[in-house]
Amino acid sequence: MEELWSKAQTKHEIIERSGTKFNSGVDMELALRDAETRLQSGGGLFGEGGLSFGGLLGEGDGKNDSTASLSMPVNTYLWRGALNTIDFMPISSADPIGGTIITDWYSTSNNENERCKLNIFISGKKLSTENLKVTSFCQEYKNLKWINKNIDSENNNKIENAILNKAKKLRLQSS
Repeated sequence: MEELWSKAQTKHEIIERSGTKFNSGVDMELALRDAETRLQSGGGLFGEGGLSFGGLLGEGDGKNDSTASLSMPVNTYLWRGALNTIDFMPISSADPIGGTIITDWYSTSNNENERCKLNIFISGKKLSTENLKVTSFCQEYKNLKWINKNIDSENNNKIENAILNKAKKLRLQSS
């Protein structure tokens, strides 16, 4: 423990050397606690490399065990396959931990009076149909307002199949 503090003698030097993100001018005690944790663990709560999006996706390089061991609770190929399949649609929300992708409304230039959005739910680590659920919503613009349209469940199945096929291709490419 003594060697951690050998280079820095004042609280401000300790905080500065640690790389803490907390402002010591705002909350000295919080900044000092975080600095101590960073210096003892080699970089903070998640180690020297911190927390990375790649680590959450299970793409750690193996150099940092704390980052590499964190992974998504959902199948990464399904997740990537879903994002690749709907990459033409604007994303409203994407939660890789919860396995939820929600798009914003999307219209084509060929049919501006109709718009659709998707909710995609991915659960589980296995690359299978039961871990993927797509729900679509479409509306048509009539009489100066958007009217909900009935959705054929077969369209949701087609999107699910497209995502599954893309996920399988991604898995094959990674082997």
